[in-house]
Formats: sequence, C-alpha cells, structure tokens
Amino acid sequence: MHILLVEDDYAILANLTSFLRDEGFRIEAVRTQNDALAAIARGGLDLALVDITLAQGDGLAVCAGAKAAGLAVIFLTASGDENSVVRGLDMGADDYISKPFRPRELVSRIRSVLRRTGRAQSEVRLGSVRVDTEKGVAQKNGKELSLSALEYRLLLALLAHRGSAVSRDTLLQELWDLSGEYVNDNTLTVYIKRLREKIEDDPQSPKLIRTLRGQGYQIARGD
Repeated sequence: MHILLVEDDYAILANLTSFLRDEGFRIEAVRTQNDALAAIARGGLDLALVDITLAQGDGLAVCAGAKAAGLAVIFLTASGDENSVVRGLDMGADDYISKPFRPRELVSRIRSVLRRTGRAQSEVRLGSVRVDTEKGVAQKNGKELSLSALEYRLLLALLAHRGSAVSRDTLLQELWDLSGEYVNDNTLTVYIKRLREKIEDDPQSPKLIRTLRGQGYQIARGD
C-alpha cells in the first residue's frame, strides 16, 4: 500500500516514515500543503495520513484534495482539538488519531481503514500457499489447510510484516491482542513449529518462515 504522509514536524516525519516503511508500506513524505496536493495529483496513492495543523498550508485542504482523488484519509490532530476532528470527519475523512499516539495503534488504524475502504490486499500467495484474508482461508496446492484459530492468527501477524524481520516480542504482543488470551514465549515456539509443518514443503528447511538469529522471524514477501 502506498501512503502519503503529510507532517511538518521533521522529527515526527522522519520517525514515522522509517517505522511505516519497516511495516511494509510505501511512503511518500511531504511537509507542506502544496507538496501534498502535487503528490496527490501524480496519483498511485492508496491512503493519505495528514496532520491537520501545517506550518505551510492547511491539512483540511489536503484532506479535501485526497478525498476528491478517491483516497482513504486518516488525519492527525492535537489531543482535545474537537473542532478539527469534527471538520475533518465532515469532509469525509475515514478516521483520525490524536497525538501523542503509539505507532502500533496507528498501524492498526491504517490497516483497518484500508480494509474498510476495500484497498487492502485480500489474497496473498506464498509459493504454493494461498491466503485469502477476506474469507479467512489458507490453501496449499489448492487444498484447504486445517489451521487452528491461533495458527491462522500467527500467519496473519507474520503476513502483516512480510518481507521484514519481526521480533518475537512483537508477535507475542499482536497474538495476545488478537486472541484475547495470554500467549507466552514457549507457546509461540510451538505454534511456529506447527505452522511450518502445515505450510512448508520441508519444515526442517523452511523457506516461507525463516528464523533470523537475534531478530525473530521473516515470512516470504509473496505475490
């Protein structure tokens, strides 16, 4: 997914750009209204993440331009700025998040908006494995895989970071959030092993879910 990030605070812009790229998003980062509208005019974007308060220009004007171009929009606003929240939503923004926010929460909001607006990729192929996230089905060589709820959630969590390293701590946090029950380190090891046994051609020499020593795991980027 290709995201336009509009933020005039250089430190926030740099940190968010780096974080979101690590999450697998393509990021075009700009600091002004004019640069944002120019990026929108060039096309190829899926979502605009816009700071309402810009030193040069108006985030609400960027929001209007993005919605006119058919983009999903999430805007960033100062905590307690109810007026900006109301104005942004009235202009058609899909969601908002107040500063300060946790990066993981922002990613969750982005993925939720992309799903709601039909822009999220619903099918992923990993070699002979096909995952249809809309239907909640995984197949290997055309045959449906019998995955437990936690195995499927683990697969989705890995796919959310496909092509990038994801730490065990991150997976534990995401599985706990998704399952609503505590998942410990030993449980994660067991479920990684079970998932490999079901999706890998050779679980002893995994190609789809690789262990990165000292970093965690990496799932193949897929198609």
